[in-house]
Amino acid sequence: MKRSSSLVALVSLAAAATLALGACASPSSTSDGATSEGKLKANSLAAIQEAGVLTVGTEGTYRPFSYHEDGTGDITGYDVEIISAVADKLGVKVKFEETQWDAIFAGLEAGRFDVIANQVSINDERTAKYDFSEPYTVSPGVIVVKNDNSDISSFADLSGKTTAQSLTSNWYELAQKSGANVEAVEGWAQAVALLEQGRVDATVNDNLTFLDYQKQKGDTGLKIAAETDDPSLNAFVFAKGNTELQQAVDKALDDLRADGTLAKISDKYFGSDVTQ
Repeated sequence: MKRSSSLVALVSLAAAATLALGACASPSSTSDGATSEGKLKANSLAAIQEAGVLTVGTEGTYRPFSYHEDGTGDITGYDVEIISAVADKLGVKVKFEETQWDAIFAGLEAGRFDVIANQVSINDERTAKYDFSEPYTVSPGVIVVKNDNSDISSFADLSGKTTAQSLTSNWYELAQKSGANVEAVEGWAQAVALLEQGRVDATVNDNLTFLDYQKQKGDTGLKIAAETDDPSLNAFVFAKGNTELQQAVDKALDDLRADGTLAKISDKYFGSDVTQ
């Protein structure tokens, strides 16, 4: 469709006006007209305490960390209970904003919520962009085998053995580097089924996944044969520079660790203390 010359002129004038306004704007302005400093103030400790609400970004579909029992009812889970206990220490209520993982960091940057509570692992790429609390989950990778397996007690022992792994996971790469023959599966449920049936020798996964499975199933006939030396550290995430809120959350976590609350919540979900 062709545009008329008058329409083009109007568009050109509007564009020129926009550029002129942009030239006068502060360098810290964002495209939506709000400054990064303004967003920090809106999500600062003082603003949260004044409003009486800590707004938390989480998936709500990530069992056992953040989910709805049977898909309905109030949100619950390990992360949900810990951040709720933190909010109580801060003297505020907690409000959950359920967000898909792909959009959760963008939501934090936009100021939609004050903190992310969703088992976010600390790594160099993320610490360059965001601030983290102290870890509230410490979880190594583990080799899971049947109880009667005496052939595997280290990652070196995986050489020549068959493991069941999702091809898109970090655990696939670790198993392959250890010399294992990898049977491709879609996830933990399929991997553990093959292991229980004796069709593979082992599976490599996150310790939390195994502990949750054991907690749900009881005696599984499986055991941990070995674990990685460098565990994953998971923590709450804040916008870069939101230091007062981060420090207040760290203080709350220290208090909750000291009074046994963190260990109690962890034992409820995993039958073990995974908080340190």
